[in-house]
Amino acid sequence: MVTHDPSEAMKMADEIALMRGGQIVQKGAPYTIYNSPTDRDSAAFFSDINIMTGKVKSSLAQTPFGEFFAPGHADGTILDIVIRPQHIRIDFDRAGQGPTPTDAMGQAVRATVQRARFLGQNSLVDFLLEHGAIITASVPSVFLPKLGTPFWLLAPRKHCYVFPRPD
Repeated sequence: MVTHDPSEAMKMADEIALMRGGQIVQKGAPYTIYNSPTDRDSAAFFSDINIMTGKVKSSLAQTPFGEFFAPGHADGTILDIVIRPQHIRIDFDRAGQGPTPTDAMGQAVRATVQRARFLGQNSLVDFLLEHGAIITASVPSVFLPKLGTPFWLLAPRKHCYVFPRPD
């Protein structure tokens, strides 16, 4: 099956082969490829992605969302940490205070709404992190907070992927 719509491939295929430059870069069941992408582009095949960069120090990549395990990467290496918008968790700001997450949820980051739009089944909200990066979150149904409203964001580790930066 050849398709340009990833959701169609996921509905119809028992197995998918992702190709780049005439070479298969990943092959498997849609569930497997979606949940275990081999690289940043494979993760982006199925949905939009947020990309954070992290610099490795002592096998940990440092990011605004805390540290991510990065075994096998030399100190100073820049990595991409990928998370899909639907996996970003949003929590309310309580007079400047945020949640106290578990290690599995990572470090909470304060952010303000830059843009919110309703897309029918979900809403997309762009957040400006305190250090200047933009992170997009997808929320089911209607969620249209006002521009500048503060929230706290979390990037659950089970939904994040760590990849070397492409050349």
